[in-house]
This record gives sequence, C-alpha cells and structure tokens, in this order.
Amino acid sequence: MTEHFFAPCPRGLEALLAQELAALGATGVETADGGVHFAGPLQLCYRANLESRIASRILWRVAVAPYRSEDDIYRTTLALTWPLWFDVSNTLRVNVSALRCPLKSLDFVTLRIKDAICDAFRSHCGERPGIDTRAPDVRIHAFLTADKLTLYLDTSGEPLFKRGYRSAAGEAPLRENLAAGILRLAGWTPGEPLLDPMCGSGTLPIEAALMALGIAPGARRSFGFEKLNNFDRKAWDKVKSDALARERPRTALPIYGSDLYGEELKAARANLAAAGLENVVSLKQANVLEISAPAASGVIVTNPPYGVRLGAQDELAHFYPKLGDALKQKFSGWRAYIFSGDRELPKLIHLAASKRTPLYNGALECRLYEFKLVAGSMRRKKP
Repeated sequence: MTEHFFAPCPRGLEALLAQELAALGATGVETADGGVHFAGPLQLCYRANLESRIASRILWRVAVAPYRSEDDIYRTTLALTWPLWFDVSNTLRVNVSALRCPLKSLDFVTLRIKDAICDAFRSHCGERPGIDTRAPDVRIHAFLTADKLTLYLDTSGEPLFKRGYRSAAGEAPLRENLAAGILRLAGWTPGEPLLDPMCGSGTLPIEAALMALGIAPGARRSFGFEKLNNFDRKAWDKVKSDALARERPRTALPIYGSDLYGEELKAARANLAAAGLENVVSLKQANVLEISAPAASGVIVTNPPYGVRLGAQDELAHFYPKLGDALKQKFSGWRAYIFSGDRELPKLIHLAASKRTPLYNGALECRLYEFKLVAGSMRRKKP
C-alpha cells in the first residue's frame, strides 16, 4: 500500500531534501515551507529514517479532516484505529503545531487529542496508555491550518539530527542535518579537500566523513517505528544490511578540522571516536588566522562565532577583517562557505560574497555566504 509522509527539515533545505527523498525511492515528492511531502510503501520510512541526512523526522500521515471546533478534532482522533498501531503499554506524547488556526488554545487541543486516543484504547481493551512528555515510546503530531487537521504518527522517535555519535557537545553545536545540508549547498564532493578551521565539536567534518564513506547517518541509533505494531523486522533488517553493504572502508580522507580551543577539540575527538571515524578525519589545535592550507585547492566550510550575545559585536568587528585577510593570503584557489547569523559579516570580512543562501538555525535566520578566493580579485574596495 502507498502511504503518505511528511519530513520536516531546517528551513532553506527543502529542495535538497526533496532530491534526497526522490533518490531513496519516494514518489509524489512536494516541497512545503519547512519540509517535504512524499509517498511510498511503509517500508520507505525505514530507509528514509536510516539514510536521510537532511530530514528532522519522518511523519506517517494517518488522518486528514476538516474541523471547526475542538470537538471535531476529538471525534476525528477517536475514530482512528490507534490500538492497531501501538500497544496500550506504550507511553505517548502529543505535539500540536498550527498555522492560522482560529482556536483559542493549542494546549486544549493537545489535551483533547490525548483524551481521544486514551478513550479509543479504553473502548478497545479497557485500559489507557500512559503519558510521557520526556521520553515517550510513541509520538503523535497534529498540524492545524485554518480549517484542516492532519494527524501523524512519528516514525523517527528522537529527531533524526541525533545521529547517536555525539558523546560531547561544544558551546553551540550545529545540528547535524543542518551541517549536512550546508555541505551539500557548498557543492563539496567526497575526495575534494575540506577544511573547517573553527570546527568546535566537529559536526561538519564528521558529517562530511559519513557522506564520503557512504555511512548511513542513522546507523548507530534506534527509531520510533520499531515500537509500532506493524513493524516488519525482516524488511528492516534488509534495509540495514543493504546500507551496510554500501559503506566504504574507513581510511584517512582529506577532511580537516581545527580549533583554537583545546576543550572544543577534545569534544570533537570524542565524537569522532564515538562515530568510529578517529582515523578518517585530521584534527589539530590552531588559530584560524595562522593556519596554512592543507592542499592547493579545496573547500572551507565553517560556522564561526557570531554576535548573538551582548558584548560579542566589538570583538567580532576586530576578528572578521583579520579572517578575510587570512583567507585571501593563505587560501587562494579555495572556495569558502561561511554560515552565520550575523548580517554584518560580509561588510566586515572585506570580501565580496558571490552567493548568499538564506537558512534557519532553529528560529534564527542565517545566511550561507560563498566566497571564491581568487588572489587579488575579490576584495571590496574601501570607500
């Protein structure tokens, strides 16, 4: 049977996610703001969960219905076959989001959906499932527009950017699926030298290594669909074994990370070890303003500090021009991609951005700036 799904993702990466899902075998692929609709057999969600580098979750659509009141939402939810999908012994959580919803309280909508699911179980088996808002077995997502309710079962469980390798985090780690999307937008291809000179806890180099070696991003974690009643263990084992067969040997690659701070590098090394990549990526402690290019050409992709905190602006106003000088002097022939929430960066770095791609880091609007580092030709003229 053909089922319908929705995969949310970081805003700005919808087109890349659509391409990725189509390559995994999805049909009816259609982008929306913040995600992608697609269709396929239920087993497709197994592969999408395991192999999508950009999706945040894979949501299985179980109902679409008009509504005018909370009672309409209750009745639609009550009529669904929840006891066929999961057991009463499973704990659950309900998440509700909305766009132009006329109802007064989404908290009350959440409560009515919970009541309906619990009442469906009481009618079926005389018991109700427990609620767990922190680590539920089953997650239900509801999305409301002005007049339509859509209900989803979450097949992912924990969000997909939690790859299972992060044993240590830096001060503000980049989410893994956003990092994977940034690498795709940068046009980096495996085998091309890649450097993150402000790598923090190592997210960008690790995601690059996973891509280069063909390692499925979900290979080290479990998923929500494994707790559903219709879970097909044989089909899941086949999806996993096929993905494992596509992995390449873990040999050293031209992927480099460095950071000024030893504690950040300690976290990066711990994460590399947890991912089994400690011999694949080269790390060293270095100042980005002093580092030398590890190859004649390549791609710099980095997420430098930017002024989201008071007091950071003056410091960055001194740092960015020096960064621009270092890139020009030491990385001629490279392409640089700098991800930042600081709109002043292109002015301060004194380089002309050849491309600006809007992206969102959570709710924060950011840009991915492309700089082609050709000696003597890209510096902005000072007024």
